[in-house]
Amino acid sequence: MEFDRDLVSIQEVRCLVKKAKEAQAQFAAYSQEQVDKICAAMAAAGAASAQRLARLAAEETGFGNPQDKVLKNLLGSAMTWDAVKDMKTVGVIREDEEKGILEVAVPVGVVAALIPSTNPTSTVLYKSIIAVKAGNAIVISPHPGAKNCILEAYKVVSEAAKKAGAPDGLIQCVTTPSAEGTSALLKHRDVGIILATGGEAMVRAAYSSGNPALGVGPGNGPAFIEKSADIPTAVRRIFDSKTFDNGTICASEQSIVTERCIQDKVVEEVKRQGGYFLSPEESEKVAKFIMRANGTMNPKIVGKTAQAIADMAGISIPQGTQVLVSPQTTVGKDNPYSREKLCPILAFYVEEGWEAACRRCMEILYNEGAGHTMTIHSQDKSVIREFALKKPVSRLLVNTPGALGGVGATTGLQPALTLGCGAVGGSATSDNVGPQHLFNIRRVATGLKELSDLRSSAPQAVPAAPAPFSRTDRFADLPARSQNAQAGGITLSREEIASITRAVLERLER
Repeated sequence: MEFDRDLVSIQEVRCLVKKAKEAQAQFAAYSQEQVDKICAAMAAAGAASAQRLARLAAEETGFGNPQDKVLKNLLGSAMTWDAVKDMKTVGVIREDEEKGILEVAVPVGVVAALIPSTNPTSTVLYKSIIAVKAGNAIVISPHPGAKNCILEAYKVVSEAAKKAGAPDGLIQCVTTPSAEGTSALLKHRDVGIILATGGEAMVRAAYSSGNPALGVGPGNGPAFIEKSADIPTAVRRIFDSKTFDNGTICASEQSIVTERCIQDKVVEEVKRQGGYFLSPEESEKVAKFIMRANGTMNPKIVGKTAQAIADMAGISIPQGTQVLVSPQTTVGKDNPYSREKLCPILAFYVEEGWEAACRRCMEILYNEGAGHTMTIHSQDKSVIREFALKKPVSRLLVNTPGALGGVGATTGLQPALTLGCGAVGGSATSDNVGPQHLFNIRRVATGLKELSDLRSSAPQAVPAAPAPFSRTDRFADLPARSQNAQAGGITLSREEIASITRAVLERLER
């Protein structure tokens, strides 16, 4: 008997979660040394397979380029492990003898990991390592458009984990992905937490599943070039980021915002480094390919080169163009240039001074991308501080490429491919997600005081409650002439007015 694909997918999910739960129960007895040995083996295997997996991802999805995906895979494996290898995640992780507090790490159990097509293999490596490091099992749900390369990445870490002593079933992957199967995974009662990386609709589904979830919103980070910036270096960093894997990392810049006083210098440098400024007519042609009719990003432009996008739009651009740049003056849902574009397209805004630029950046972020990431290129610490105080982002990156700085490759942030957006972005965390988000903490608290101690240290005398306010009582003994004056018709001298005023103030102070 042949079953429908959705039924096969749902049943597969149920079997995988059951097996993962059993494997995690065994894994819960492993020591920190055993856990770390398994994770180290997974990271080493992922790094060794970085080139092969990068090629498979580029070929299957058509997004980005293999060379940059190699670095992504290394970020998701070796760099991630190097950042978390010394983290305590098993048993007692902290002890405060003075306060009598003992903290014990408690794994969440089974992690449901949704994998996007933009960063498929690197996200599998990263999520598997942080889930296992935290003592959990993981069930991977692949994006259908990247299923094969995701399965290959899963095999790499799964086989490495088993060889290092992990229980069978600790790392698993859905082989028949479907919307129904994904929904069954998200809502399964034995899932401890969902790690959702992908489109906005999918993240919302994770948060509405009934299970705990860590999801991320869209990025739409502007890059502000302030007048004190090293302009050639700032433009180079922005282009390094925007062209890295053809812009598929959500922390990459989506707009350049600069000041009028340096506009000509910035424009000249953008052109010199391979940026092409679109004319109004060309901007209109390209705009038709950025968004679909339903208001979502057109997957046809995701991870494509500037030349490929120009060809789709039917415009001619100079050979060697790295980024398409469209001058803009408005922000809104109906302006695709003011929204997230996971490809080498940038909006370009010019403002009168840094204060106006600050307001423009906030307008862009509140239009889309609130809580995510933005960059500032400046040497003025006071301006940087003002941006830090006001911008609705979880990561304000200073003098660094947005895509690489946001994921922790060129900054001191924790290496991660799931970037929290905080409450303003509809996310449960504003952090770069790591193992510390995938276990609970059981706190053992020793009694330090007795009830008698509390009573003896409590205040012995309770202040009497103030008497109820009575306007009549408080002003009954004012000079008679003042009361008559309130009734009207009596003229008072300056001395009498001063006397009455002093009397009123005295009553109010009582």
